[in-house]
Amino acid sequence: MTSTRPFHMNDLFRFNNVNLDVLTETYNMPFYLSYMSRWPELFTVAEAPDSSIMGYMLGKSEGAENLWHGHVSAVTVAPMYRRLGLAKTLMEDLESTSSQVYNAYFVDLFVRASNSLAISMYEKFGYIKYRRVLGYYSGDDPEDAWDMRKALERDKEKKSTIPLGRPIHPSELEW
Repeated sequence: MTSTRPFHMNDLFRFNNVNLDVLTETYNMPFYLSYMSRWPELFTVAEAPDSSIMGYMLGKSEGAENLWHGHVSAVTVAPMYRRLGLAKTLMEDLESTSSQVYNAYFVDLFVRASNSLAISMYEKFGYIKYRRVLGYYSGDDPEDAWDMRKALERDKEKKSTIPLGRPIHPSELEW
């Protein structure tokens, strides 16, 4: 049986089976540690009965006024554990915490515009393509991102998820 729990510092030495996947964005140690210290309730792990890490969720809260929201920095599941509903479980946990603990209006995430599998998955979870961010991913293979959003209970009229209707540049992002 799979269980979810808070991410522990020792997990940083145990999650290579998840992070060494081509679809997973990886970060440096200070990045993970900053999330663990600032938003520990939004950094969770899905753990197998043998204590191996099946996947994790890395999130934060940010914004101001009606743009106060939860943000998915990373959600990833090890290849051998995909298609079991773990991403949905991790996303629902972040959405619930964003709503109940942080009283956020919405949850957002950025996804590569070419990652049609992830986009389809997020749409099944109730996320919409809010706006395209031109050149969001830089490096050897620069690419646009979709800023996807899902309204939470606080946004009763779902104003946070009305698509912008035009692409933006990274410099125009609020946070």
